[in-house]
Amino acid sequence: MRYFTKRYHMPGTSPGTLTSPKIKRGVPLSIKLIDFSTADFSELILKSPQDSTPFLGKASVTWIHIQGDVEPDIMSQLGKLFGLHHLALEDVINVGQRPKIDTYDEHFFMTMSHPLVDKDSDRIKIDQVSLFLGPCFVVSFHPGEHDPFEPVRERLRNKVGRIRYRGADYLLYTLLDVVIDEGFPVLEWLGEEIEKMETELLASPTHSTLHWLHKQKRELLMLRRVLWPQREVLNKLVREETPFINEATKIYFRDCYDHTIQIMDLLEIYRDTVTGLLDVYLSSISYRLNENMRVLTVIATIFIPLTFLVGVYGMNFTHADSPWAMPELHWYYGYPALWLVMICSVIGMLIFFRIKKWF
Repeated sequence: MRYFTKRYHMPGTSPGTLTSPKIKRGVPLSIKLIDFSTADFSELILKSPQDSTPFLGKASVTWIHIQGDVEPDIMSQLGKLFGLHHLALEDVINVGQRPKIDTYDEHFFMTMSHPLVDKDSDRIKIDQVSLFLGPCFVVSFHPGEHDPFEPVRERLRNKVGRIRYRGADYLLYTLLDVVIDEGFPVLEWLGEEIEKMETELLASPTHSTLHWLHKQKRELLMLRRVLWPQREVLNKLVREETPFINEATKIYFRDCYDHTIQIMDLLEIYRDTVTGLLDVYLSSISYRLNENMRVLTVIATIFIPLTFLVGVYGMNFTHADSPWAMPELHWYYGYPALWLVMICSVIGMLIFFRIKKWF
């Protein structure tokens, strides 16, 4: 649950103080700039945010994407160049924020959750995507190794779609659409895992099955906690008056909102399915235990009369002059006769159990 623990700075530090994050992923920093308009297009890899100065103040749209671990000095430079609020910059460094939107005078700030499947650990990991929108600029941050926005850059290079002909708000919609739609492959992977486990559960459930079910419940709970607030963020963008977003662009944000609803519906279905599989597992274990106990009970019941007969004739009370002695001890065929009685009793009980359908 480390993702939900915000990395605060030391108590007593003034709000908005930028400190280096305690936990770093070791992802090298990459700063990419794209400046575009209907006619012009420029793409650069920057060594520092200061290299973007020639593109500021132009009528074109400037998009800067920062990938990897960000240090406070980089954040300070970006804040000075674009006039970004220091509280928002603090939230970028302290990842693990709840998806939200904060409006300031010259821009607004968003944090979103980007779910991914880690194939190495076979688990779901969550990355925080931070976005700033101004009149003619977008600044985005992603701390992970995987850059989800490369398809957007490809569309800008090839003039695919409407991005080159729209403003910064439409670019923001495109980035949000990528982040939100990344939830569908994650849920598809979860669905396949649940389907495989359902087959195994009906065939031969083991202790590892129970461990898997609890693991998936934790994963689904984590996904719900990080994806549910995104509906509120998109709903605010669609319904409220938001600076720097044109009314014509809000219809596209409504499409993102619909996708969040679909994701949450699938998530709830999977949660119910996993809960149902847990009930099936407990019922299956109980049924197997009952079956084992029934077999053991049948075996014990069969041996009860045999134990009684052997116990009676194992006492060996005999005396020539006593009328209470055991006459069977002197029978010539006493031993085979006792075996015949015991075998017949076993066969009779088995027939009776079969008629009653007890096994």
